[in-house]
Amino acid sequence: MKKKAIIFGVTGQDGSYLAEFLLNKNYIVHGIKRKSSSYNTSRIDHIFSTNKNFYLHYGDVTDSSLVNNLIKLIKPNEIYNLAAQSHVAVSFKMPEYTTNANALGCLRILEAIRSSKLNQAIKFYQAGTSEMFGKVVEGSQSEKTSFYPRSPYGVAKLFAHWITINYRESYNIFACNGILFNHESPRRGETFVTRKITMGLTKIKLGLQKKLILGNLDAKRDWGHAKDYVEAQWLILQQKKPDDYVIATGKNYSVKQFISMCANILKMKIKWKGTGIKSRAYDDKGNCIITCDKKYFRPAEVDKLLGNSSKAKRKLNWNPKIGFRQLVKEMIEEDLKLAKRTGE
Repeated sequence: MKKKAIIFGVTGQDGSYLAEFLLNKNYIVHGIKRKSSSYNTSRIDHIFSTNKNFYLHYGDVTDSSLVNNLIKLIKPNEIYNLAAQSHVAVSFKMPEYTTNANALGCLRILEAIRSSKLNQAIKFYQAGTSEMFGKVVEGSQSEKTSFYPRSPYGVAKLFAHWITINYRESYNIFACNGILFNHESPRRGETFVTRKITMGLTKIKLGLQKKLILGNLDAKRDWGHAKDYVEAQWLILQQKKPDDYVIATGKNYSVKQFISMCANILKMKIKWKGTGIKSRAYDDKGNCIITCDKKYFRPAEVDKLLGNSSKAKRKLNWNPKIGFRQLVKEMIEEDLKLAKRTGE
């Protein structure tokens, strides 16, 4: 009999890649999407139109009754909670909603599993984040590193992390946390800094845009590819015992280095001048194409994150397959196609 999986947050970057991954593993996949006045299914339209084992349902992790009814109706073998208000900067502007979706959303799913008496039948994955580490003092972060979140997003995700552990220990639920460091792809949302950079530079290259305005260029992140990271999510639920895992590449780069890599792939010569908020990038004609603005800085910055995924490598036999340059190249190539097609 085919396994059944529920993916909360199926329309997002990770949700779409995970749906493809599970369907290739011969799962029946039930994706849960929020009702919106605009179409928000572009990442999964190709799946929905071609795969008979993929089902879409309206639902929202902020609605307890819907969560309960969906789980009782579908009776899945696995649940992946990828639903979240996922933008760190936005969480400072919408802290209450962020907490409702990111913290209490996880609790609602766990409580639905417990109350439906399916705690012995369902395996649960909670999407954690390196933002829970926040103000780090160690060189790299592992499962044993202390948490110090620096945003409402990180704080809400930390609640979800601990409530997952609590339900695992209290009710014997196979509940796991994946503490995923930054992971990107051509499907990344356009408001995230990596996609903002790849889209902006490709448009500048094509003469469709003159300047790109960014925030903290010195922030360092451990960037991997979403395709690699959804495989880790699945592997976490295939183990004999539930546990928590850091998923990362073990290498980090600054935002400025990310920009320079993009420029190199686009064969754009750029020259940096200034430091910090006064950093500027100029093209080979002397035009200023990148500047910084304080409004894009967070109220509390996270300067650097670097993951130690040795536990995942040892226990899951997981290793990232797609390197940093390959990731950036893939994003640049897709955004070049998009800019050429739309002309904007």
